[in-house]
Parts: sequence; structure tokens; C-alpha cells
Amino acid sequence: MMDRRTGLGANALIWFGAGVSLAEMLTGTFFAPLGFSDGAAAIVLGHMIGCFLLFLTGVIGAQTRRSAMETVKTAFGARGGLLFAVLNVLQLVGWTAIMIYDGARAAGSIMDAGHALWCVGIGALIILWIRIGILRIGPVNAVAMTGLFFLTVLLCATIMGADGAPTSAAGETMSFAMALELSIAMPLSWLPLISDYTRAAERPVAAAAVSAAVYGLVSCWMYFIGMGAAILAGTSDIAQMMLHAGLGAAGLGIVVLSTVTTTYLDAYSAGVSSESIVRGVSGRTVGIVVAAVGTAAAAVYPMDDITGFLYIIGSVFAPMIAVLLVSHFVLHEDASAQPAHGANLAVWCAGFLCYRYLMAADTPVGSTLPTIVLTMGLTYAVHRFGMNRRLGWIARNEE
Repeated sequence: MMDRRTGLGANALIWFGAGVSLAEMLTGTFFAPLGFSDGAAAIVLGHMIGCFLLFLTGVIGAQTRRSAMETVKTAFGARGGLLFAVLNVLQLVGWTAIMIYDGARAAGSIMDAGHALWCVGIGALIILWIRIGILRIGPVNAVAMTGLFFLTVLLCATIMGADGAPTSAAGETMSFAMALELSIAMPLSWLPLISDYTRAAERPVAAAAVSAAVYGLVSCWMYFIGMGAAILAGTSDIAQMMLHAGLGAAGLGIVVLSTVTTTYLDAYSAGVSSESIVRGVSGRTVGIVVAAVGTAAAAVYPMDDITGFLYIIGSVFAPMIAVLLVSHFVLHEDASAQPAHGANLAVWCAGFLCYRYLMAADTPVGSTLPTIVLTMGLTYAVHRFGMNRRLGWIARNEE
């Protein structure tokens, strides 16, 4: 249990930093083929769905004062929760590498100092953020977020005033359903992390609400910047647009600061999740190691298209969070003392398969929303009709 608590301002700054992200701007460029009207609808609707789930998940961590992966154990059991802790660490290592790669590539477009050197520089700043720590990062984040706010406003104004030919993001096509999935996917990727921060909040429910609202608004803003760049300015290369608009130093500031403030959360939460896997391990140390591994991977491997990665995240964590929400708010279960909750794990597997099937079918409403509704219904039905007793709490100690 943490003795010190974070205020609403600190939580808002943390999630403002999470939303200001190059990855979100770049994802926004994929919406250009839909045009402003449909693209905007997909962005706003997707974020409303994703951020509502983000809020509910944050409330669980805030009320129980548990980290994200510790709350998952209440629905899936101690060993069952380890599965998602491992998957979460893997996705966070992936996000760390992707974010550093995107940041280094964009920074290199503005000031060519070598891709590997930019990776190392950004990675070093992320490690510094981790060393400062979540409870002492407030003043540093306040300065960084103030600078980012004015820089992104400048970038937004530059895009809106651009005199370019409308384009459609490299000529690619995208259905409304696929765009909706990409919009939901970003807040969904934060679901396994938010409780790592709301658990330390002074006002649990308010902190979860502020976190989800601030992130949702800022993330939509980033998507709109990306879509606007692709449609109005005729380019999907945000860094090049900054350079051509004369935003050399300011653009470099956006790139570096946004990468650090977002990726810091990934690396830090990877460390927190590791504490659920190996008792006694230092989360901060693991976070630093994750930052170092992500830096090395970003310097070596190309990571230009992350859409497949986002869909994998959705297929794993959408049904997981659906089971957790029903287990906590409706059934009031706590399986953390049991090895594994076989019924809930079976329902999660069904939800995972449902998501993959719907993604291939390209339904008009996407994959996430129907998967969550189906998984919630199955979770309740299994409990209501006593199927949880038949499937059992596997690996239960009967001695």
C-alpha cells in the first residue's frame, strides 16, 4: 500500500502525457480515406467506448488500491492472472520499442543525428522519468505538459492553415468498422495499465474519471492532427510537415517530449506488472530494463506499421476486461486467493476467438464492442446457471 497519494492534477497530467503521442498522430493519418465527417465520427465514437471502459477499469484499481494486474487476479485467480501479467509485460515492451522507434525516426527527420543516437537519447530520458518516480513526477510533468500543450496547438494551427492537396493516406482504403477499431484500440491498450496510477489517487472515482476524460480528449486531438495532416496538408509524415512549416526546434520538442511522457508510462507499468509475476522484484528496476530493451529493439528493427499490433492487443484485452468488469461490479467475486478461475478463463478464450472471427468478418460495428457484450453476457450466464461450479476453480487445493 502506498502511503503518499496523487491528486487529480497529477493524474490529469499523467494522462495528458499519455495522450500526446506520435503513435496516435500517425494512427490518425489512416483515417484520411474516410474524409473529415466519417473519420471524425469514428474517432469520437471509438474513444467514447474505449474511454468509458478505461474509466471503469480505473475505478477498480482505485477502489481496491491494487495494481492493474493484481485486480485481474480477482477475476482469474492468482495463476490465471499471471497469464495476463506476462501478456501485458510483452505488450508494454512492444509499445516501448514502437514509441522510441517512432520518436527517433521523427526526430531524425527534423535533425539528422543518426537513428540509433536518437533512440539512445530518448531511451535515456525515459529512464530519467522512471528514476524520478510516479509520486514525484508531478512538477516535472507540469513543465513538460505546458510546453507540449503550446507546441501541439502551434502544430494544429499549422496543419489547419496548410495549403496542400487533399490526399487519402497513401491511397489506402479503410472501412468505418476498421477505423472504429483503430480508435477504440488506443484507449484499450491502456486498460491493463490505468490501475497502476489510480491506485495511488486521493479520490478514487474522481481520479479515474479525470484520467479517462483527459486522455480521451487529448487522444482525439492527436488523431485529428494526424487525419488533418493527411487530408489538408497532403502528407502522412508529421515530422516532415513540422520541418516544412518552419517548426524545426518546436517540432523536435513535440517529438521528444511526447515520446518520453507516453513511453515512460509503458515502461513503468511493465515494472509494476512484473511485481505480480515475481515477488520481491523491483518494479522500477524492471522498468529501466524494459526501457533499455525497447531502446535496443527500436535501434535495430523496423516498426512502421502497428495496426496488426493494435488488433492483437484488442483481441487479448477486450475480453479480459469484460470478464473483470462483470466479476467486480456485478458478481462481486474475488478469486485472488485461488490458483485459477477456470470458468472465467474459458469465457475469456471464447471472447478471444470471437474477436478474431469478427475481425476477419469486418462487421459494420467492428470487433471490440460485440466481443465485450458477448463476453460480459457469457460471464454472467456462467455464474447465473452454476456453470462456474461445473467448470470449477481449477488447480484448487483440496487438501
